[in-house]
Amino acid sequence: MKRIISFLIVLIFTLSVAGFANAQQVESANASGQDNATVSMEQATVQVPQAVTDGDVDADMTLTLKECVELGLKQNPTIIAARKNLLAAESDVKRQRGAFGAPVTTTYGYTHYSDQPRNGDVKADYQDKWAFTAKISQPIFKGFELLSKYQKTKLQRESTEASLYNAELTLISNIQTSFLTLLQGRMEVKSKQDSVARLQSQLDVIQAFYQVGLRPRVDVLQAEVELANAEQDLLIAKNSVDSKVARLNTLLNLPIEKKVNYSGELTYLPFSMTLDQCIGKAEKGRPDLKIARKAVEISEKDVTLAESGYYPDLTADFNYSSAGGDPSVSKNKYNYENRPDSWNVGANVNWEVFSWGQTYYDSKRAEENVKKIKAEYDNTRLEAEYEIKDQMLSLKAAADRIGVGRKSVEAGREGYRMAMARYQAQVSTNNEVLNAQSRLSDSEAQLIQALSDYQVALAKLYVAMGDMNPSLKTN
Repeated sequence: MKRIISFLIVLIFTLSVAGFANAQQVESANASGQDNATVSMEQATVQVPQAVTDGDVDADMTLTLKECVELGLKQNPTIIAARKNLLAAESDVKRQRGAFGAPVTTTYGYTHYSDQPRNGDVKADYQDKWAFTAKISQPIFKGFELLSKYQKTKLQRESTEASLYNAELTLISNIQTSFLTLLQGRMEVKSKQDSVARLQSQLDVIQAFYQVGLRPRVDVLQAEVELANAEQDLLIAKNSVDSKVARLNTLLNLPIEKKVNYSGELTYLPFSMTLDQCIGKAEKGRPDLKIARKAVEISEKDVTLAESGYYPDLTADFNYSSAGGDPSVSKNKYNYENRPDSWNVGANVNWEVFSWGQTYYDSKRAEENVKKIKAEYDNTRLEAEYEIKDQMLSLKAAADRIGVGRKSVEAGREGYRMAMARYQAQVSTNNEVLNAQSRLSDSEAQLIQALSDYQVALAKLYVAMGDMNPSLKTN
């Protein structure tokens, strides 16, 4: 009879503790007006909202995934440097285009002779002489060298443009991966908070049983150890979240300690493209494939440049000179009719007829280089196809794991509920409850990991296709 009375006392005490705790939570939520801030793990794994932390409530700004990508593309130093490099490449194109024009060379100087120049006993020139010369040399034909160099710089500019796009895609991938792993970390924090709450509740029950002599002291100690371990895991998870926030701030070129609410959710986003469609899109959009194709075209221009040595150089020249005894070189009494200036026009051909095979072997070297770069392009294309296939497999596997994970979490919750009920009814042991709690926590962690892996694989798949998709929504 005493044992039955003791059991009823413990049961009433346990229900009173649970009811008081629930009442405190409701009262706290209503007082703060933050009902959405306290998200249960059940909601987090079924509806998948973000887990809001205290730092998010006091944040200076709120950014979604799309806004993070847009901000990173705007002010990340790596992208700024790549844009400056593109401007430099555009200037190089304009510089090479100027080589088609005729360069103008001028000189102006003063010469003093120790003795005045004479022709016999007659003075022939000034002892203090000023002179000005100008030369214009228009290239007419240089063995296709000028044209090839101009086309090569244009290809290099296009390659630099593709490099900028590649840098943007890399940054997008880094931002999206960091953002999604941050959401994963927050959900893990929420899961571990729920785990701590369950273990604390279990410890309260065990202590109540122990106080009336229904459970041994070892059960209390075991529950305390499990609770302490769960609290350590929670601290580690919170520290990991802080580290991921700092990483995102770095990628967005924000102050490392700036409080930002990165708002988003881990959820299932459908993807319906086939492998062939993805590969076809990558052929057009992947920047590394564009860079590889431009490298092939540039190497072909190098062949033309090497072969330009077989041809002569033809230029048209204009020369003007003026000399006199004063700085203005306006007159010269030693010239015909006191004229200080003279000019001439001509054409010149310069042809290196024989160079001991230098031009021949230089062109052969350039041709072999073209073959090498074409092989590298083929390898880049094959690697791109593999990357797409690999990410599609990862995406499918993660999608399957999400479905399995949801069922596992539901079963884990029911198993924990039943284990607690059996324990309170004195028909099971403390180990069964702790094992059920551990299985539930593991199921939640696996579901969270699957959700994160799915969106990370989706983000990497878009990058592998060369497609900018800041929000990861289906285009």
